[in-house]
Amino acid sequence: MQNWPAWKSDMNLLNAIGIGFKEIWAHKFRSLLTMLGIILGVSSLVAMSALVKGMENGMREALIAIGGLEKVRIEDQDIPPSQMHLADQAVGTTIRDVFALEASAPLVRMVAPEMRLQRATFTRGSRSFTPFNFVGTVPAALEMNQHVVEHGRMFNEIDNENAHSVCVIGTMVRDELFGSPEKVGYEIIPIGEQVTVNGQPLTIIGMFQHYESEQDRKYRLLEQNKPQPEQAGVARSRGWGGRGRGSSGVFRFKNSTVYVPINTLWLKFKAATGTNTAPDPRLSSLYIKVEDVNKLEPALQQARNVLLQTHRGIEDFGFQTQENWSDDINARIRNARMSGGIIAAMSLLVGGIGIMNIMLASITERIRELGIRKAIGATNTNVFIQIVVESVVIAVLGGVAGLLASYGLVQVLSLVSPTENTPIITIPAMTVAFLFSAVVGVLAGLIPAFKAANLDPIQALRYE
Repeated sequence: MQNWPAWKSDMNLLNAIGIGFKEIWAHKFRSLLTMLGIILGVSSLVAMSALVKGMENGMREALIAIGGLEKVRIEDQDIPPSQMHLADQAVGTTIRDVFALEASAPLVRMVAPEMRLQRATFTRGSRSFTPFNFVGTVPAALEMNQHVVEHGRMFNEIDNENAHSVCVIGTMVRDELFGSPEKVGYEIIPIGEQVTVNGQPLTIIGMFQHYESEQDRKYRLLEQNKPQPEQAGVARSRGWGGRGRGSSGVFRFKNSTVYVPINTLWLKFKAATGTNTAPDPRLSSLYIKVEDVNKLEPALQQARNVLLQTHRGIEDFGFQTQENWSDDINARIRNARMSGGIIAAMSLLVGGIGIMNIMLASITERIRELGIRKAIGATNTNVFIQIVVESVVIAVLGGVAGLLASYGLVQVLSLVSPTENTPIITIPAMTVAFLFSAVVGVLAGLIPAFKAANLDPIQALRYE
């Protein structure tokens, strides 16, 4: 009797947990195989959550980089069928719209027109490069598009009024025409240098900072700690400025942007070639930024009323907001979490079935033992609790091992996923996965526990 103190009526939870560990230790290999399903389920759930979190951070980072939710694009659109007879009077978005919005739309905080030139080839010596985005605009575009001039300056209103031949370039343009830091060993700052664009000379007066995802930034800082050769040459500063490894499309686009005063592009590139000679030059696009994203609808209605005045009542324009992108991000994240959660839950379910099978097999092996315990005073509740505790102990150990395994799994995923979407492990995901494993252990132990608790001691003692 003294050998079974844990099975007396006053058996406590610690005794049950201790016996559970002894059973696991007595059948180490079987217990490991049983826990394997839980380990895989927990690690896959944490890894899935880390992937989704990394994806979300990457997409929201890109959304902020292009101006945020307050930014709205006014673009040309087809005339409504009821106004088709006025199609020959439609003028599209023009400079006149800019002045009207600035004067008569108080809910619009900022207006930035853009006039683009396709196939603008930059030349310097024997090198040439065609940037993704060669734009004539105004100084407000700097804030509108979340650009930062790291070296030199942005052109001002005087440069615009006088159509000065100046430009502000992105780091990709610098890399292609002057050499990238990866190749020359230092960062070239080409302020004051002259380049030729389609035969027209432009002087570089500013250069944007290098845009990169958060993960690219960390990678660059690691690279900076490596020894780099000292070289003499053009004015320089230590650091990187080239194309970041694995940069997303948004950051690459910004790094390949060139800004010139809008009057410069109109007079020296458009009007000079006869492509846009109207007194009120037509714009490629027009961006506005509202005062408050919570007042987006009233601001858009206000802008619409102003534009209807300048467009003589013809609604040949539309508004494209970043809300669509934000909604798309939320939908993608929600779908990814749902699909990944279902897959991980199925893995945990398989692990729970494995625990149930092993516990049922264990009860079959221990029928005589359970009969002896009940014969010397263990109640049905004692036996029930003991089996459930053993099941939970297996699941909890599997959960802990799964959390540890998830770190390794995430490291593997980091090697194969895009750097801007690097998986990020979060505490809530680990907590949910661990609690889920414990719940699976409880549920998996219920049927075996009922079976063990309902054993007839006399029949159990006769079992061979």
